[in-house]
Amino acid sequence: MRVDGVLRGRQARRAALATLTALSLGAALAAPARAQGQGPAQAPAQAQVLPDFTDLVERVGPAVVNIRTLERARAGNGNGRGGPEMDPGLEEFFRRFGIPLPGRPDPRRGPPGGSDEPQQRGVGSGFILSADGYVMTNAHVVEGADEVIVTLTDKRELKARIVGADTRTDVAVVKIDAAGLPFVRIGDVGRLRVGEWVVAIGSPFGLDNTVTAGIVSAKQRDTGDYLPFIQTDVAINPGNSGGPLLNMRGEVVGINSQIYSRSGGFMGISFAIPIDEAIRVADQLRTNGRVVRGRIGVQIAPVTKEVAESIGLGKPIGALVQGVEAGGPAEKAGIEPGDIITKVDGKPVERSGELPRVIGGTKPGTRTTLQVFRRGNYRDLAVTVAEIEPEKPRRAAQAESAPRAAAASPIGLSVSDLGDAQRRELKVRGGVRVESVEGAAARAGLREGDVILAMDNTEITSARQFTGLVEKADKSKPLTLLVRRGDQTNYLIVRPSGR
Repeated sequence: MRVDGVLRGRQARRAALATLTALSLGAALAAPARAQGQGPAQAPAQAQVLPDFTDLVERVGPAVVNIRTLERARAGNGNGRGGPEMDPGLEEFFRRFGIPLPGRPDPRRGPPGGSDEPQQRGVGSGFILSADGYVMTNAHVVEGADEVIVTLTDKRELKARIVGADTRTDVAVVKIDAAGLPFVRIGDVGRLRVGEWVVAIGSPFGLDNTVTAGIVSAKQRDTGDYLPFIQTDVAINPGNSGGPLLNMRGEVVGINSQIYSRSGGFMGISFAIPIDEAIRVADQLRTNGRVVRGRIGVQIAPVTKEVAESIGLGKPIGALVQGVEAGGPAEKAGIEPGDIITKVDGKPVERSGELPRVIGGTKPGTRTTLQVFRRGNYRDLAVTVAEIEPEKPRRAAQAESAPRAAAASPIGLSVSDLGDAQRRELKVRGGVRVESVEGAAARAGLREGDVILAMDNTEITSARQFTGLVEKADKSKPLTLLVRRGDQTNYLIVRPSGR
């Protein structure tokens, strides 16, 4: 009885163990099925990581054009073959596939017929803005061209007329005689985010409708006077210039314009002109044939953190006025070298590069209020914006031949008073001239002939006053000098010996 009971207990335990094993195995076998069932729900996330550009390219591709520029053959081509030198391997590739060499005559068109026969000058890209044939590209693509040929994706070749080109922004508009053309949609650059996927379509080395992709690496790159560029890692090469940079909605957000390269080829950094800036330029080119910009007549530089802290500005914002054009709008408004322009019509100027864009976009004749920081205080000055024009040559102040009484300085400077003629020449009320430099002043970058206008926000009126201020200054703290050199004014930080 006891043995039989033990056997029955063992059999029961074995049965229970078998049941548990079956259940575990069933759950394990069911898990892959559940995972497979979850597959479609995860697909959108996968698609976001690896985007598909095919629909975008099919939709926008027909609005992207190849631009070929021609010029009359001229004697004196550097290599005797009508174009720039090229890597032999790349040149052989072009020949093998019958592709025209950039800057060389097109072999498919036969030999040149004489000195007046147009020769290929270069290739670029562009995109159609409207169905009636307005095309946007880079100014450098069409610069110096005698003829411009636009090739559509349906292989039609049409002569184009240059409507206008603006070299400051590198934007140009050309017109072809056609109707019912496919055209691009313009995107919102403000919605563009760093890390977002973008696509370029163009004609690198004349290879029509080549598609490359990458991400936005940075925005607001100040590499030009009037434009904050979009930086990407999209592959851009010669011939891509003027082509569109597209977001994932197929909208143009930029014009591919520049690359950073030490070899002449793509190295992972390319720049595009923001489309909102380009459209503003294009509208003026279509209306007036040129771009009208405002100016106030100042030379500017960035404000460093060290200077901002030393003069009481706090943080490095605004544009430091290094020079003021004689008789220009800024001088008439009372702006002086050494001023820091911090606002235009109440809008902050965060970086110096913003000022030319803001003033340049202001209609000439407009009365504008500038906030400037001067000698530790803010003040508002009204200036009437003029139309931009070529810079006038400026004369540097000439040293007078009259003898000066120099005063020595504890920081290694010998300075002297300015004569009346010098002050009139420099258009300054006071200041002292540097006669000799050594020690801490030399390390700070001061030179003989510099004119010191202010020290620690105190205007300098004489050599005696300057020397007294230096002697009374805290020797443990640096001195901030506002210095005029030629026609530019800047801040220099002088640290006593051992600091």
